[in-house]
Amino acid sequence: MALPKRFPDRDEIADVRAEIEPLEPGAEAEAKRRLAGRVVGRREMGKLVFLDLVDRSGRIQLLCDTARTGPIDVDLGDIVGVTGSPARAKRGEPSLAVDELELLAKIRRPLPDTFHGVTDVETRYRQRYLDLLMNEETRADFALRTRVVGAVRNHLDSAGFLEVETPVLQPRYGGGFAEPFVTHYNELDADYYLRIATELYLKRLIVGGLEKVYELGKDFRNEGLSYKHVPEFTMVEWYEAYTDYRDQMERVEQLIEAVARETTGGTKFTYRGHEVDVKTPWRRLKLVEALEQHGLWTRDADQLRSFLQERGVDTSQDKSWAQLVDHALSHFVEPALIEPTILHDYPVELSPFARQTEDDPSIVERFEYFVGGTELGNAFSELNDPDEQADRFQQQADEVGGEPGDPDYVEALAYGMPPTGGVGLGIDRLAMVLAGKDNIRDVVLFPALRQRG
Repeated sequence: MALPKRFPDRDEIADVRAEIEPLEPGAEAEAKRRLAGRVVGRREMGKLVFLDLVDRSGRIQLLCDTARTGPIDVDLGDIVGVTGSPARAKRGEPSLAVDELELLAKIRRPLPDTFHGVTDVETRYRQRYLDLLMNEETRADFALRTRVVGAVRNHLDSAGFLEVETPVLQPRYGGGFAEPFVTHYNELDADYYLRIATELYLKRLIVGGLEKVYELGKDFRNEGLSYKHVPEFTMVEWYEAYTDYRDQMERVEQLIEAVARETTGGTKFTYRGHEVDVKTPWRRLKLVEALEQHGLWTRDADQLRSFLQERGVDTSQDKSWAQLVDHALSHFVEPALIEPTILHDYPVELSPFARQTEDDPSIVERFEYFVGGTELGNAFSELNDPDEQADRFQQQADEVGGEPGDPDYVEALAYGMPPTGGVGLGIDRLAMVLAGKDNIRDVVLFPALRQRG
């Protein structure tokens, strides 16, 4: 028997449950509603068959009187369409009194334990469809993530930003320290890179006069995995002409608080075992002061290496003072930034695109921002002098793992870029905080995993 190709005029379970609210136990409304979803429970009592139906909006009980519907020949996991009346069972359960039931898709493999859901972490990540199917909490987490993306867009759109698209495949990768993924462009007979950031292209648009731009999309870094790192991740970057990093500190705070309120209704969350509140204003802390608090601030590379080794940190792969500082930050400073904190004013060696502070040329106007010991993003007062930018590119190329220069970007700056503030925000990490998840894979639908076998 051929199964139906469509089930039109469908209502959502949540809407039908709302209609049932005023009904007394045992009452049935006159209206007719059409629901469709997956059968996840079945119980029988004489001529009555009780089915539990689930769609993306919720769960409802189906009251199937076989004298009214005929035999109910469905298995757990089947997808069905039903027509009936909103009702409240005698015991008070919101229900649909079914007139007609039709099979829409037949399950071929048995569902996992419908009571406990999918609890094995490996299965949840590898077979996300089963995780979503069986775990209501997982569905809620990814619905929240979708709302977060929409709220970020709404906030920036309402502030007058233009959403744009820049190349994912780039002839030169730039925008940070990272190992890129490499591919080959057959028609051009040239190696290209999956972008590690959208920064340099977005700032070309600032040169072109667009003034306020952002892009929300995927970036790729061919590096390790951790609770907060995946090689394919989602970022939003925005650039705003005629502003600096202090303006962007305020925009970051306001955006995250607004997104939190819009998507969850509040600003307080439990993240990685800590109670945090993202309400503005956030704490501000200079990087040098943070390192001094841990007894780790020095401009002498050998001394800093000694400090770190005394504390059990392996520095064998650190070839420069900048890499040692980064190691000190990641091991000691960042994990201690539990309350929402803006860490600002970085050494120039760590920041190839930021402008120098007015009182110290060795420090640049850069900040990173943290919640629960996790960095959410990075920001600069953008460098707009082409000669200085060329020098910084050379400085970074001299670093082990430093990025190559980008002559076309330097040429773009030669046409004049207004003073600009720029920000990157990790969408995956923001979703972790707002959903209270300890691992980034819990907010990425299909995380990269090592192949079985």
